[in-house]
Amino acid sequence: MRLGVLDVGSNTVHLLVVDAHHGAHPWPAHSEKVVLRLAEQIGPDGALTEAGADGLVKAVSMARTAADGLTTDDLLAFATSAVRDATNAGEVLARVRDESGVRLEVLSGADEARMTFLAVRRWFGWSAGRLLVMDIGGGSLELAAGIDEDPDVAVSLPLGAGRLSRERLRVDRSGTVPPSAETVDELREYVDAQLEPVVKQLTEVGWERPVATSKTFRMLARLAGAAPSGAGLWARRSLTRTGLRQVLGFIRHIPPGQLHELEGVSTQRAHQLLAGAVVADAVMRQLDVDCLDICPWALREGVILRRLDQLAPV
Repeated sequence: MRLGVLDVGSNTVHLLVVDAHHGAHPWPAHSEKVVLRLAEQIGPDGALTEAGADGLVKAVSMARTAADGLTTDDLLAFATSAVRDATNAGEVLARVRDESGVRLEVLSGADEARMTFLAVRRWFGWSAGRLLVMDIGGGSLELAAGIDEDPDVAVSLPLGAGRLSRERLRVDRSGTVPPSAETVDELREYVDAQLEPVVKQLTEVGWERPVATSKTFRMLARLAGAAPSGAGLWARRSLTRTGLRQVLGFIRHIPPGQLHELEGVSTQRAHQLLAGAVVADAVMRQLDVDCLDICPWALREGVILRRLDQLAPV
């Protein structure tokens, strides 16, 4: 069957169409995205602005038209932290439904962590043993650990790379001056304090294989020497704590507006890279992880796999 997955995130609205059936590898048939940066369109009152809502309705309508044109059997549409955190989320969701015909499901942070964990488990298989999974998004950080397909612990923290770039580092895409050493140190202290309550939960569960997913981790791994995207989906990629510290050591001195010039760094997310690196370093340090495997599957694949499981014959 052909499934469409519409992911409304903090940075982009991404449509992924796959051909899949239960027990098979989901093969991508089409992918398109619109950069909306919804998280940057939250007003002082915590509500998504009218312009942000207009852009969301338009992007979702375009995605539905594309999915219909590709004869998808089902469209799984969900939103994450940017919409979840908006004080007018209910009003925005109703407008999207009425004007585009698409009903967006708002995932909780814990559900994001669970779906991502499922994708990583299926990618690496049972031989990976107990997994620890980390995912740095635009608005939140998801962490999960366990032995089964459903993790024993799944938590979400407001430590997304985009959120921290705006609220703590106070940088934007065109920044010409890197954040001061004092500002970066303050961010590190803040992240450590946020992580501290969940470290015990995760270490009590334990793991044999620590894994990271998300665009932020992939960019950091590439800067630390991992294979480029052109090497293909199956190339093994990893990120060591030593490599991450080296990356963090030089990107903190580069103006945010110039980070996109580094090989493997997304133009749209470059200004978020430093905050993401600080979070990644804090997680690896507090959990005493020396090396992470990078998984190409993440939340969207997890949503697809869960849906296929639901459709499987009993």
